[in-house]
Amino acid sequence: MAVDAGWVRTSSKDNRFVVAVGGSWVVGTAGELDRRLHDIAPGKLRSITLDLSEVAALDTSGAWLLLRTQRRLVAEGREVAIENLAPILAPLLQQVAETGCEVPPDMHPRRRFGDFIARIGKVTITQIVGAGALLGFIGLVAITVMRTIRHPSRVRLAALFQHMEQTGLNSLPVIGMLSFLVGVVFAFQGADQLRTFGAEIYTVNLLGIAILRELGVLLTAIILAGRSGSAFTAQIGTMKVNEEVDAMEVLGLDPIEVLVLPRLFAMMITLPLVAFFANIMGLLGGAIMCWATLDISIPTFLRQLRSPLPGWSFWVGILKAPTFAGIIALTGCYEGLRVSRSAESVGRLTTRSVVESIFLIILADAVFSIIFSYARI
Repeated sequence: MAVDAGWVRTSSKDNRFVVAVGGSWVVGTAGELDRRLHDIAPGKLRSITLDLSEVAALDTSGAWLLLRTQRRLVAEGREVAIENLAPILAPLLQQVAETGCEVPPDMHPRRRFGDFIARIGKVTITQIVGAGALLGFIGLVAITVMRTIRHPSRVRLAALFQHMEQTGLNSLPVIGMLSFLVGVVFAFQGADQLRTFGAEIYTVNLLGIAILRELGVLLTAIILAGRSGSAFTAQIGTMKVNEEVDAMEVLGLDPIEVLVLPRLFAMMITLPLVAFFANIMGLLGGAIMCWATLDISIPTFLRQLRSPLPGWSFWVGILKAPTFAGIIALTGCYEGLRVSRSAESVGRLTTRSVVESIFLIILADAVFSIIFSYARI
C-alpha cells in the first residue's frame, strides 16, 4: 500500500498552537517538508504542540526535521511538546535527539554594529596574546643563545652546515634569477620614465640605490621566508605530530637548542651572503638592460654607479640582513613548535608563519628606513 506524502497542518485550540503532521516523513519528501516547517507562524501563542499521531513513515531525515523545528521554536522562547508518536517510531526519534540536532545558523544573519566592534576586540586581543607569546619565545631563545655562547661545544655543527646548505646554497638559483629579472624590469621602467626629462644616465643611480639599499635584501628575505621559513615550520610541526619533540624532552634534550638554534644561526649566516649575491645579480640585470636600451657600456655603468653612490648604500642593505634572518627563523620555529597533533595544523601554521614573517620583515624594513633617515645614512 502506498504511503501518503508528508503534510503539515496548523490550527489553534485552547490558547495552544497545534502543528499536526502526518504521512511519510522520509528523505524523499524532506525538501518540501522543510519549506512547510519554515512557514509555521504561531503568532503570539507561546504553547505549541507537535501532533505526530498520523505519521505513517519516519526516517532519520524526517526525525531531524521535527527535532530541528522543536528546538528552533524553543529558542524563540516558546513551550513545545511532541505528542502522539507511534510507539514503533519513538526509538528512532529518541536516538536522533540523543545524537544531536543543532539548529542550523541563519544563512543571512542580521549584522549589528556591536557585533562588528566585538569581533574587532576579539581579533585584537588574540593578536596581543600571540605577540606576547612570540616575545616570550624570543626571550627563551636569547637565554639559550647566551648559554650556548658560554659553552660553544654545544653547537651542533652538522645540523648547522646542513641548514646553511638548505637555506643558502640551494636558494641561490631562484634568488639569482628573480633578482636578475627585477634588475632588468627596474632599469627598463626607470629609463622609460627618465627619458622624458633627458636624464637616462641617472637610471644607473636609481638602480644602484634601489637594489643595494632596499630591493636586494628585501626580495631575498621575502623569498627565504616563503621557502625556508615555511620549511622550518613544516619540519618541526611534523616532528610534533609524530611526538618526536616529546621524545626529545624525555631524553633530556632541549628542543630550543637542538631544533631552533641551528636554524637560527644558519639563517643569520647565509642571508647576508645571499643578499650580497642578489645585489650582484640585480645590478647585472640592470647593467645588461642599460647596455641594450640606453647604449651604456658596462665600464660606463660601473663608473656612473660608483661616483654618486653614497658610501653607506651597500652596507645599509647588508646590515638589515641579520635582523630579517632572525625574524624568519624565529617565526618559523615558533609556529612549528605550536603545531598540535594533527596534520591540518601543520598546513595552517605553515601558512601563518609565512604571512607573519613577511609582515614583520616589511615592518622592520620601515623601522630601519626611519632610523637611517634620522641618522642621515
